[in-house]
Amino acid sequence: MKFRTWGGKRRRAGRPQVNQRKSEAHRKRAQVTPKTPVHVTQRVAVDVARLRKESTYKVIRKAMLRVLSRHDFRIVHVSIQANHLHLLVEADDEQALAKGMQSFLISLARKLNAHLGRSGSVFPDRYHARVIDSRRQARHALAYVLNNWRRHAEDGAAIARTWKIDRFSSAIHFMGFTEGERWTVPEDYESLPVSAAQSWLLVDGWRMYGTIGMYEVPGPFK
Repeated sequence: MKFRTWGGKRRRAGRPQVNQRKSEAHRKRAQVTPKTPVHVTQRVAVDVARLRKESTYKVIRKAMLRVLSRHDFRIVHVSIQANHLHLLVEADDEQALAKGMQSFLISLARKLNAHLGRSGSVFPDRYHARVIDSRRQARHALAYVLNNWRRHAEDGAAIARTWKIDRFSSAIHFMGFTEGERWTVPEDYESLPVSAAQSWLLVDGWRMYGTIGMYEVPGPFK
């Protein structure tokens, strides 16, 4: 008698992973509501040029304008790192989050490919979204996004050594730093087009755990 060698569940069966980093699992996300902001991380393909450049900053800014007028989805804060983006967003529900991110990422992918003279996928992995549902989480999320450049030691780059806040983020719009600075946008600087927070957690709730220092280095986002 011959035993079948096909069919059924087998270890490592299925289509092999083609990109270097595992995609975000298609698991059910926590419920998104207008009261719960969301921390989103999106990485770019390995062959996409470094994002922390003035020319690329302008491309990302234009893509953000695409979703600025939406009423069901808002980008409240953003941080541009070398090969990924961090966003704090608010959405009415899961569908609004999905559609808002889709609109933003499709626009950004097209603009980046045109800018870089390349073709192909810009975002090979599914974005990672984590719902923020506590005051402590909200405070950490704000610090993590706005000061992420210090976590990656980008504050040591020659171009950034004199900066107090990250020019490649929306930190200039944040009024909760411990140092109490109020910023005037320089004439040669076009800030990232973000929307004002509407959720209580991002407006007031996070303050229970203290203001955020400009030189604070955030720990891992758990």
